[in-house]
Amino acid sequence: MNVWVEAARPRTLPASAAPVLVGTAAGTEAGGLVWWRFLLALLVAVAVQVAVNFANDYFDGVRGIDTVQRAGPRRAVASGLVSPPTMLAAVFVAIAVAAVAGVVLAAAVSWWLLLVGLGSFIALLGYSGGPRPYASAGLGEVFVFVFFGLVATAGSSYVQHREVPAAAWIGGVATGLLAVAILVVNNLRDVPTDAVAGKRTLAVRIGEARTRLLFVGLIAAALALAAIGVPLASHSAWPVLVLLAIPLAREPVNAVRGGGVGRALIPALGGTGRLELAVAVLLAAGLLLA
Repeated sequence: MNVWVEAARPRTLPASAAPVLVGTAAGTEAGGLVWWRFLLALLVAVAVQVAVNFANDYFDGVRGIDTVQRAGPRRAVASGLVSPPTMLAAVFVAIAVAAVAGVVLAAAVSWWLLLVGLGSFIALLGYSGGPRPYASAGLGEVFVFVFFGLVATAGSSYVQHREVPAAAWIGGVATGLLAVAILVVNNLRDVPTDAVAGKRTLAVRIGEARTRLLFVGLIAAALALAAIGVPLASHSAWPVLVLLAIPLAREPVNAVRGGGVGRALIPALGGTGRLELAVAVLLAAGLLLA
């Protein structure tokens, strides 16, 4: 696999695309779909996600957190495939792509969107960088829920017709919980090596048993909100289409509940990403039909 594609961590990218799909569909309640705004919002979200992943690769690599003992896929900096300066440059290239797309959206919709973008950039660099990275303080899940749940969904809805209906907020909570589930299963896999390296993620802090329960709870809550909350908020039964995604939850939930560890959890990571993307596509379809 191309080293840059691998470093972008494709299994995690549904966390950026899903809220844009749901938010855009909810935002069409006030009018038709504005395609170019949707595509720019999607570019911003994906570029921010890639920047987060590149930054995590860089900071964890130079700090010695990623080692050959880790169970997950190899990291570009830690494995020597990409030099630290090159990876850091890639972080800022991804940020620049998001910034350019964001400025175009802000010029067309509202300049206050620049503040949202600036907050996203500061948050992504502080996730694993700086003197006190908050991912190592057990707060990574908060960042993911806020920016890849509420902010991305509400923002994608707003740029359509400057409105954020209730369905967008509830859909944002649902997609945010699934994005958090992706991070939780990722951190569950890395508990042994993160603990040794001093990276105190939420999974390290609460232990593997509670982390497994948290994962199952996140999946259940997200599906319940998507299947019940969004239809109620949109006053339509069409979003109930999301129930078709439930079978995709079986594989990752069974892997986590069954005590899978290390590399055995990698399929669960991909499965959770596919579940979130399916939920988003079905919710978006339902909202558009509504």
